[in-house]
Amino acid sequence: MPRTERLAQPQATAKAHSKLCGSTVEVDLVMEGDVVTDYGQTVRACLLGQTAAAIMGREIVGTSAAELREVGAVMRKMLKEGGPPPGGRWKDLALLEPVRDYKARQPSTLLVFDAVEDAIAQIEANSGSEPTPERAAVNDA
Repeated sequence: MPRTERLAQPQATAKAHSKLCGSTVEVDLVMEGDVVTDYGQTVRACLLGQTAAAIMGREIVGTSAAELREVGAVMRKMLKEGGPPPGGRWKDLALLEPVRDYKARQPSTLLVFDAVEDAIAQIEANSGSEPTPERAAVNDA
């Protein structure tokens, strides 16, 4: 799994936990402007959560906050509403498409997206930038 080393000086740390299965993902994040420049994670999750976190760890550095929120939104729609899987460099997340048929497994699959979006929101709050309505709407999804 990529990026399992925790960061010594993250701008934000966020944890997401599934009460149903006990899976936990904790992430450290550093951003320059709107782009992720460093990332670390601790993943104590089932294979589904591990798969999502591995793909996140591989792709996150160099990604904008807007793209990360969009990928999270697409994943939620894919699992909860039958939407299409993410494309582009995130296309490997399509491996998790069958989880849509197992509602109880969806929260653990989405943990890394929840934690990353929380960390981004913390960094934005600390920098004094206000989330745009578009960003706020994605966070409420």
